[in-house]
Amino acid sequence: MSQVRPITYAILAFPGFPMMAFGSVIEPLRAANVLAKRKCYEWTVVGASPGPVRASNGVTISPDEYAGNNPRADRIVVCSGGDADHVTADEAVHWIRRSLRAGAELGAVADGAFFLARAGFLAGHACTLHWTSQSSFAEAFPDVELRRDLYVIDRKRFTSAGGVGSLDMMLDIIGRDFGTELASGVAEWFVHSPLRSSVDRQLMPVRLRTGVRDELVLSAIAIMEEEVEERLAMSRLAARLKVSADRLERAFRAELGVSPNSYYRRLRLKRAADLLAHSSITVREVALACGFQNMSSFARAFKDAYGHTPRQTRKH
Repeated sequence: MSQVRPITYAILAFPGFPMMAFGSVIEPLRAANVLAKRKCYEWTVVGASPGPVRASNGVTISPDEYAGNNPRADRIVVCSGGDADHVTADEAVHWIRRSLRAGAELGAVADGAFFLARAGFLAGHACTLHWTSQSSFAEAFPDVELRRDLYVIDRKRFTSAGGVGSLDMMLDIIGRDFGTELASGVAEWFVHSPLRSSVDRQLMPVRLRTGVRDELVLSAIAIMEEEVEERLAMSRLAARLKVSADRLERAFRAELGVSPNSYYRRLRLKRAADLLAHSSITVREVALACGFQNMSSFARAFKDAYGHTPRQTRKH
């Protein structure tokens, strides 16, 4: 592929950004340049305001630019941590909007999709973000297509769940830019096996956070996570997986030591805890979103699991 100039990335880092996701964007670009023996990429780190930016692990970086200077970039990547649902930065929004008009592509890692969605930059596009924030994101932006994948590349938008998912996304992008041979070389450089199957990208987040190896249980959990509000019956779940209810029960007990129903209930309560912590919807709406039609039964189940009521959680 002929190239007039390097493809330029601008990484917009907000305070509390995750260092692993940040490095997983920049390091593959550096490795691609080394392996290609030419400057395929250039990058600059941008702050939403002048001055240093502190990562979630306490490391402080000094950005090369700040958004108010309108640095030129072919691709902008927003890197933000767990408070991304509250982040506002008008100058950054204006800079991104101007860059998009000039033809830039836009992405995010970890929870950066919150910032993009609030500014309207994800309208008409699919996205993903860190699994702990997916529930509150879905409630806050019901019109944005959320996929529970490690990463999503949708035309001129690209988002990842952070961490290793950011590396996988960058490998895919490098492959699209300069071919699979270079992308494979970058993967080998970091002793990493890139995921190519879309099914793998969907199931890997479940595998990473649960430690589950059984493919039947993985697939069941992935469906449970999509069907939290509907409270799917286990007989219907087994039918969707084309196995008997008994086989599904045995698989869960062998892999996790609990029944599918018990796991599903725990998952729904965890989703409720996330929504109470990271969204502004009412407690009743949280209950309904997590498959509980009765408020008193929701309150009892939540207190049994967490030691305090949903309302007490919301006050904190």
